[in-house]
Amino acid sequence: MSFALFIPVKETVKELRVRLKKSSAMMEPRIKMLLAMKKAGSDGISKRELMESVGACSQSIHNWRTAYKVGGIELLMANGRKDHAGKPSVFTKEEHNKMAEKLHDAKNGLAGYAELRQWIKDEFNKEVKYNTVLKYAIRHFGTSVKAARKSHVNKDAQAVEAFKKTSRKG
Repeated sequence: MSFALFIPVKETVKELRVRLKKSSAMMEPRIKMLLAMKKAGSDGISKRELMESVGACSQSIHNWRTAYKVGGIELLMANGRKDHAGKPSVFTKEEHNKMAEKLHDAKNGLAGYAELRQWIKDEFNKEVKYNTVLKYAIRHFGTSVKAARKSHVNKDAQAVEAFKKTSRKG
């Protein structure tokens, strides 16, 4: 049988409800735990009761209560992840901007990701794997592996206008 543990909750019920409305799905159970602890008052509430009311496992309840005891609501709401999850980008902002210009240039388009990889090697003196270039271009520029162009890159705009003027309209 688990015994009731009293941990004083400093925040008011109103403050907790406001936080609950603004919180993400990952933080909701933590705030619900604080609300249950606040409602229990000085009698305290057992881990088992918190598990049932919040819908979290005993280890999570234990970790959350400990975090709240040690650092208050700030530590409880910290998710433990870094602000910039994952590895830093392979390309700098300047390189990214030059790649964007190159990819959006209709006259000097690239034939594929292998050509883009070669361009990066020539332009930035960087050796980057094909798959890295592929994923980066798809993620940041919305490119696709196979896409037909609307018109030929070297098409003469004046010839198109002349053709439109001389063609029959039906």
